[in-house]
Formats: sequence, C-alpha cells, structure tokens
Amino acid sequence: MTSTVTPSRIARRLLALGLMTIAIGIALAFAAAARPNSSPVGHLPTGPSSTTTTTPGQFVAVALPIARRKAGFVWRTARPYDTRVVREVSEANIGSNVVLVFKAVGRGRTTLIFALTRGDTSPKAVQSATHLIRAV
Repeated sequence: MTSTVTPSRIARRLLALGLMTIAIGIALAFAAAARPNSSPVGHLPTGPSSTTTTTPGQFVAVALPIARRKAGFVWRTARPYDTRVVREVSEANIGSNVVLVFKAVGRGRTTLIFALTRGDTSPKAVQSATHLIRAV
C-alpha cells in the first residue's frame, strides 16, 4: 500500500510543527523567568519578624525602611517563597518605606525573608526582616 502526500496533509504537519515550536518557546521563556536575577544571600542577621493571617484573594503589604541609597544598600528577597500561596504584585517607595504588595493566591503558609545588602550582587546581609504569611 502506498501513501499519498497531499497538500492538506503537509499543511497539517506544518501547523503541528509550528504549534510545538511555539509551545517549546513559551516553556523556555517561563523557565528563564523563574531563574533568580541576583546572587544568593548568605547568612542573615537576626531581624524583626511578623505574622499575617489572610485569605486567598486578599492583599498583604510589607513595609521595609528605605535603605541608605548613597551607601548603595537595597532590600532584596533573601530566600525563595511559595508562589502557590502569595505572589508579588507591586513595589513602591512610600514616605520613608519601601512597600511590597503581595496577593494571596492560594491556601497555605510561606515565609517572606528580606535582606538589606550593598547592591544586588552582595551575598552579605547587614539587616533582615521576616514575614510569615498564612492564607486560610
């Protein structure tokens, strides 16, 4: 039995190949976005800690004191947190604070740990702050 290659069969195969290429491209883009964009932070000094209980769909704001910019200090997320529980939606300098806003997207608990470092590449933290988020 011989197989006949028709223009419609070629078109379907090209369409399938194109869709697979797009899907692979999207998967690679998500993988690249998931990688950390700054160097890891090492040992954290003891800092203030707080706990917030909320429900999915609600917003949680975390205020950190503005760092000494002339000295090059910045607040950074020091440890990974569970994005199935919260996701960052906004960040702004308001008054004398850096305010980060997170949205609770699912039930669970996660810890947001921040470190004050000299620039985005320094592994040494001079201050830290910890916020436990419980979404019930």
